[in-house]
Amino acid sequence: MKVIICGAGQVGWQIARHLSNEQNDVTVVDNNPELVARATDTLDVQGIAGHASHPDVLDRANARDADMIIAATYSDEVNMVTCQVAHSVFSIPRKIARLRSQSYLDAIYADLYRRDHLPIDVVISPEREVAEAVLKRIQAPSAFDIESFLGGRMQLLGIQLGEDCPVLNTPLRQLTDLFSTLSAIVVGVRREKGLFAPEPGDQLFAGDQIYVFTRSEDVTRTLEVFGKSTKRQERVVILGGGNVGLAVARELETRTDRIRAKVIELDRGVAERAADTLERTVVLHGDGMNRELMKEAGVPRADAILAVTDDDKVNLLSSVRAKAEGCSMSIALVNDPSLVGLMEPLNIDAYINPRTQTVSSILRHIRHGKVREVYSLGDAEAEVIEAQVLSTSPIAGKAIRDVDFPEGVLVGAVLKGETVVKPTGAVRIDEGDVVTLFCMADDVPEVERLLQVSIDFF
Repeated sequence: MKVIICGAGQVGWQIARHLSNEQNDVTVVDNNPELVARATDTLDVQGIAGHASHPDVLDRANARDADMIIAATYSDEVNMVTCQVAHSVFSIPRKIARLRSQSYLDAIYADLYRRDHLPIDVVISPEREVAEAVLKRIQAPSAFDIESFLGGRMQLLGIQLGEDCPVLNTPLRQLTDLFSTLSAIVVGVRREKGLFAPEPGDQLFAGDQIYVFTRSEDVTRTLEVFGKSTKRQERVVILGGGNVGLAVARELETRTDRIRAKVIELDRGVAERAADTLERTVVLHGDGMNRELMKEAGVPRADAILAVTDDDKVNLLSSVRAKAEGCSMSIALVNDPSLVGLMEPLNIDAYINPRTQTVSSILRHIRHGKVREVYSLGDAEAEVIEAQVLSTSPIAGKAIRDVDFPEGVLVGAVLKGETVVKPTGAVRIDEGDVVTLFCMADDVPEVERLLQVSIDFF
C-alpha cells in the first residue's frame, strides 16, 4: 500500500514507523526539512520538504498513485485543505485528517465532511481520544492502563505487580485452575523494560507490569487477584479547563454515578468559557500549583487529580504536589515520551500520552482486513487488534490450537454473536466471530495476513 503522511511530528513519525516496518511504501511530507531528514534517516521512508496542502508538493510525493493520505500536521486548516487537494486533484481513495478545534468537530456541522463538500473519510480528534482515555482510567484507578474491546464487553488492564500480589511465582496455566470462574488472561508482561507475550509456564514476579484481558464485570475481581484494591471515585479535581479538561468534566456531569468534579484553570478567558459551559461543576481560576488553591479545590480529600494542561512539567509537578497533599490518585497528561520513565519515581499512578491515543485511532482505520479496533502499547512495542473473521480469512474454520500464530501473538477473547468465549485451544474461530489479538510489533504483518480478506471487503 502506498501512503502519504503529511506532518513529521510525533504522530506522523510514529505512523510512518508502523507502516514502513510493515513493508508499505511510505512518503513523509513536512515543511520542516529537519523533521523530514529525521524520518528518512531513521525509517525506511521517502521524504519531501514542502507545504502538504500545495498540489505541486503532493505531486512530488507521487500522490497520483497513492492509496491513502494521512494529514497530521499541527494545523487543522492545512489538514483539511490537504484532503481536499488529495481528493479533487489526485483522486486519492482514502483520506484521514487530524483535527483539534472543537468547532470543526461539533456534530451539527457533520455534513461538512461529505464527499461533495470537504471529502475527509476519517476525522481524528486527539483531545477527544485523550478525554476518553482519562475517563477509562477513572474506572480502574489502580490500573496504569485500560482500554475497552468487543463493544465494552472486555477490558485490557495494565497492572503493576507489587510484593503483596497473591499470585507471584505462580505459573500462568495454574491461574485458570485457581480462579476457574474468572475470565482473565495475561497476554503481555513487561520485565526489565522488555515487553513479551508469556508462555503458559511463565511465572509473574514483583515489579512486573502485566496486560490482562478480562470481562468488564470481572474488572474488580481481576484487580483483587493481582493484589490491587478498588475504590469508587467520588471526588475528582481536573487541572486544566481546555478542550481535554472540559470534555472530561462535561462527561462526568452526564454520568449517573454523579462523580463530583472541580476544575482549576490558570487562563481567565478559558476558565470563564468552562464555567459558562458546565452546569454543576465548580471552576476555579488560578495556578493549580498553588497549595492554597489546591486546598480550596479539595485536592487533599479528592479521590483523583487529573492533570491535563498543555504543559507536561505542570502536569507532573502538580500531580506530585497533589499526592503530597493527600490526594489518593494522580493521572498526568504527558506529551514527551522521554518523561514516561519518571512516572514511577514520582509516584504518579497513571499517565496518558496523546500521541499513543492518536496513533491507535489512525491505525484502526488503516489496518488490512475487517479491523475494528487497534491499541498501541508502550513505544509501539506491541498492538492489540480487534478484528472480525470473514470467510476468506485463513483462520476461519480452525480451532485456536491449529492456527499457526507467531510466538508473540496471543488470543485475548473471542466474540461469537453476543457471547464472549474464553479462548482455549479447542475453541473454533468461525466466520463472523470477532477476535482480539495481542501481538508484538514484529508479528503485526503476519497477523494482518491471517486476518486478510479478499479485495471485495476493502
